[in-house]
Amino acid sequence: MITRTLRVVKILSVVLRFGLDEIVLSSARRPIPLRLMAIVFFWRDLSAARGVRLRRALEELGPIFVKFGQLLSTRRDLMPPDIADELALLQDRVPPFASDLAVAEITRALGAPPDQLFGSFQREPVASASVAQVHFATLKDGTEVAVKVLRPGILRAIESDIALMRIIATWVHRWSEDGRRLRPREVVAEFDKYLHDELDLMREAANGSQLRRNFEQSALLLVPQMYWDYCAESVIVMERMHGIPISQIDKLREAGVDLQKLSRDGVEIFFTQVFRHGFFHADMHPGNILVSTDPATFGRYIALDFGIVGTLTDFDKDYLSQNFLAFFRRDYRRVAQAHIESGWAPPETRVDELEAAVRACCEPIFNKPLAEISFGQVLLRLFQTSRRFNIEVQPQLVLLQKTLLNIEGLGRQLDPNLDLWQTAKPILEQWVKEQIGWRGFFDKIKAEAPQYAQILPTLPRLLQQSLSSRAEPPPDHSGLLKRLIAEQRRTNLLLGVIVYFGGGLLAGILLVQLLIRLHGGD
Repeated sequence: MITRTLRVVKILSVVLRFGLDEIVLSSARRPIPLRLMAIVFFWRDLSAARGVRLRRALEELGPIFVKFGQLLSTRRDLMPPDIADELALLQDRVPPFASDLAVAEITRALGAPPDQLFGSFQREPVASASVAQVHFATLKDGTEVAVKVLRPGILRAIESDIALMRIIATWVHRWSEDGRRLRPREVVAEFDKYLHDELDLMREAANGSQLRRNFEQSALLLVPQMYWDYCAESVIVMERMHGIPISQIDKLREAGVDLQKLSRDGVEIFFTQVFRHGFFHADMHPGNILVSTDPATFGRYIALDFGIVGTLTDFDKDYLSQNFLAFFRRDYRRVAQAHIESGWAPPETRVDELEAAVRACCEPIFNKPLAEISFGQVLLRLFQTSRRFNIEVQPQLVLLQKTLLNIEGLGRQLDPNLDLWQTAKPILEQWVKEQIGWRGFFDKIKAEAPQYAQILPTLPRLLQQSLSSRAEPPPDHSGLLKRLIAEQRRTNLLLGVIVYFGGGLLAGILLVQLLIRLHGGD
C-alpha cells in the first residue's frame, strides 16, 4: 500500500512538472488536488511543445509508461499528429537485470541450470528491453542459440502500473471532454491485453514458428527456428541468427548488399504477409531486423522478436485491397462505399458526404510524384477522416498502419527513390484476381469440398423426411387419401434416389473439372 501510494505521488508530480494537466484537461475545470499541486509547482517550465513534454514525462515514469506511449503513437486515429509524431520517438532504454536472476529464472522454468542444459552459456546479456533480455548460448551438439528470459517481477510491476493507468483514465474521462474523445479507458484496456500477450514467451515462440513456416519456401525472409524442448512461458530458446542490423546502412553498403533490392524485398515481404498469409510481424522496427551475411543466404531479411503479430481475415484483406486500389485510381466514392459496406461506418452515413471528406483529405497527396506517396499516410488520413463519421477503426488495422509506416520509412531510408506503389500493386491486383476470378472460385470449392462430402449423402434422407412430414395425414382419412399418401411416399423415395445419384454425379463432375484445372495450373 505504501509503495503504491508513493508511486501515485510520483506520477502526480511528473504530471504537474511537465504540465500534462494543461494538455489533457485543457477543456475542463481541474480537480482541487491538481489545482493545489499546480500552485506548488509554480516554477515549472511549459515552454516546450506539448508532445515533447509528454514524451519526457513518460520516459521518466519508466518502461511500462514508455511502452504505453509507443502504443499511443500508433493510435493516430485518436491522437493529434504532433503528439503521435513525438511519441513515435520513444525507445526502450532499460538496463539489463542481474545475470544471477536470469540463471535462476532459466533454472526454475526449464528444471535445470544453464550449465546442465547448454554446452555453454554467456552470462552477460547481449540485448535488454523492458520485458525481457537475451543471452547467447550453445546446445550440447554445438548449435548456436539465443536464450530470451523474461524480466523477473515484470508481471507485478505491470499490474501495479496498469491499475494506476486505469485510475488516471477514469479521471481524464470524468474531467475532460477533449480527453473523453480519446476513449482513455478503452485505450488502457487495449494496452493491458497487448502487454499480457507480450509476457507469454510461448506465444511469441508460436508466432515465430508460424512465420517461419509461412516463408519456408521463400528466398526473401529468414526466421529463427524455435527449440521447443527449451521453451517455457518465461524462457524461450531459438536459433542464433548472424547479420547486420538494417539501420547500419554504411555497413550494409560495405558488405556489398544491394540496398535498392533490399528496400523492394521489404515491401514484398510485408504485402505477402498481409495479403497472402493474413499474418504479419507487427513490430518490424529497425531493432528487430537484420540482414543476413551468411554466404548461403546473403542479403536476406532476418526477422526477430515475435511478441506482436497482426492477423487479418479475408474480409479485412478485401477491405484493404479495395481501398488501396480505389484510392490510387482516385475513385473516392468506392472508398466511401467500402467503409459503409464493411459495417465500420454507421449504416445511416451518406455516401456522398463521406466521399467528399475522403476526397478533401486525400486529393492533395496526388500533387506529389507517385513514388513519394505513402501507403501509411493514406491509411492514416482515412483513419483521421473516420473520426468525423464515428467510424470504429479496428485494432488489427491500427497495427497494420503502424507496421506499414515502419516498412515505408525503412524502405525509403535504404532507397530514397523507392516506388512503393509499383512494388505493391502487382501483389494487390493478383490477390484481387484470386478472390473474384475463376481460380478463387475453384479454391473456395476445394476448401468446401469436405463439407459437401458430408452433406450430399444426407440430402435424400432430409428431403424425404421433409416431404413425409408435410404429407402426414390426420387421423381417420378415407382409403383414397391413404393411397395418395403411399404414392407420394414412393415418389419421395424415387426423388431421393434421383437427388442422391444426380447430386453425386454433379459433385463428381465438378471435382474432376477442378482437379483438371488445378493440374493444368501446376
